[in-house]
Amino acid sequence: MARLARATAAPPSPALLVTGERLVVVLFAARVALAAPAHLAAPLSILVAAALAVELAVDGSAAASSPPLRRFKARPGASSGILLGATTLPSVMLSQLIQLSRLLPTDPDGPEVSPFPEFAYLEMRYWAASISCLCVLAFFLWHLRQSPSEGISKCLKYGSSLIVLYLMTYCLSFLLKTDGGPMVMTNMVYMLCHGLAAVILIKHILEKFPSCSSFGLYLKSKMYHFFTHLFTLLHTLGEALLVSSGLILYFGDMLAHTLSKMEFSMSSKALIHTPGTRSDMTTIIQGILLGLFLLPLIYKSSLQLWDYSRMKGKQQMQAAEEHKRKRISSALFYASLLVVLMLLVPSWTHLVQGLKVHPFVWIINYMFTDSHERLALCAYWICVIYVSVRRFYSISKQSKTERILLRKYYHLVAVLIFTPAVIFQPAFLDLAFGAAFAVFLILEMIRIWEVYPLGRVVHQFMNAFTDHRDSEVLIVSHFSLLLGCALPKWMSSGLNDRPLAPFAGILSLGIGDTMASMIGYKYGVLRWSKTGKKTIEGTAAGITSVLAACSILVSLLASSGYILSQNWFSLLIAVTLSGLLEAYTAQLDNAFIPLVFYSLLCL
Repeated sequence: MARLARATAAPPSPALLVTGERLVVVLFAARVALAAPAHLAAPLSILVAAALAVELAVDGSAAASSPPLRRFKARPGASSGILLGATTLPSVMLSQLIQLSRLLPTDPDGPEVSPFPEFAYLEMRYWAASISCLCVLAFFLWHLRQSPSEGISKCLKYGSSLIVLYLMTYCLSFLLKTDGGPMVMTNMVYMLCHGLAAVILIKHILEKFPSCSSFGLYLKSKMYHFFTHLFTLLHTLGEALLVSSGLILYFGDMLAHTLSKMEFSMSSKALIHTPGTRSDMTTIIQGILLGLFLLPLIYKSSLQLWDYSRMKGKQQMQAAEEHKRKRISSALFYASLLVVLMLLVPSWTHLVQGLKVHPFVWIINYMFTDSHERLALCAYWICVIYVSVRRFYSISKQSKTERILLRKYYHLVAVLIFTPAVIFQPAFLDLAFGAAFAVFLILEMIRIWEVYPLGRVVHQFMNAFTDHRDSEVLIVSHFSLLLGCALPKWMSSGLNDRPLAPFAGILSLGIGDTMASMIGYKYGVLRWSKTGKKTIEGTAAGITSVLAACSILVSLLASSGYILSQNWFSLLIAVTLSGLLEAYTAQLDNAFIPLVFYSLLCL
């Protein structure tokens, strides 16, 4: 027993300090930091070092198996993913800043001062993303503070020191701004609120899982699980960190634009400045997604009112049949959805963007204005989706084809669907991505809450395409593929001097990941590690196929009138690093690989 105790308390083996995933992530962060100005690169470097220390502490400590980190155990042979999760989102924001600085030069007398509100706001989002990740790292350290291992204690001390150093750098960079005054303090408090909200969100998800004992509680539990069960599908802390910080950053952007308009309408000067160059389409997409994310709250309130009236009503209502209860709850769902889409969404778009017409009317007008290309593209999408879904659905029911290969065929379908739109109708594709994501959200809510009459039909259809990454509650495969392709395109809207950046998700998931999986599955022999399934042959095929696709795309874009400024050596580094990350990481590749590839393409 004493020998076992000494073995448990021993520090982690030095061989575990350097893994393939950690090496690739450090190279990725170094590539971004070297292209950034010093006052922005230094905080990213400190954040990466702190994340590495926290990951070493979590992976090497037995305390990681104690609440509330118990659920997030790394897959066999994999790390907790904290380094990758904490590095990705700030690096993406910093890459966008670097790209924007080439198009909107800053004041030469002070690199932190920019006459352009777009640059200042994007810099604030970079700090908000970094602070969110840093606060979550501090939250992890707090729960590992009583680790008995000497090696782990050193990691905790290093991590804590680096977090303090980062906070000092953060405060110093803002206090040295020349404008000073309440604006700087407001921005600092606003970004610190991002970190606090990220900690509250991940703590809430980790600790609270409601039980259900009645029909009303059952529906509320299902509704709660629509969001919380998303995190039960995230097997590592890195994946949870990326999703929580991403959600906080996205809703923080909505809040900033809302407060900016409200403050400006009440006074001549708003404390939170947001760029006024947002398009109507961007606001409509964000408003619809905001409404759908608030839909569970409205639905929950409707259920609570119904439960209250049922308790106060006649006794025979308590003995109502189960199917009648489900129909009543379904009617409440459709009513809540109607309120969100007809009242809440147009109210928000009118406040933020000053949109006079209903968003759906705006979409219809946009669809039928210069409509030949857009309607032809819609017809093409319908044909491809119908043929592919019908064909693959029958294959999944009748054939013994491996499920992983069937899923990669859908990646190829994504290439066929999205590539022509990025080239010929990029703005319309932004709208299509938003509409598809909204439809997926609505259908998933209908499936989870068993909304009559579509719930069972949607559930039976979606179950034909699930695998171990999904669960009995939430199916995220289609969400991850869609968002992996959509996020680089959404982030590339507006000023963009890297024509391949919008294709980052399509190239990395549709071409690279698909070819790596198919070639590796059929012909792979040499594995990258003893515990993993990724092969050297598959990685080489993925990198080669992406480079070949990039060369074809460059020719197509040049013939379409794009001014090409992509450096081929930089492109080679981007493709190689993202391909190696796909080979080494055991994290959710549909989420991480497109973001890493996009940020590298922006440089």
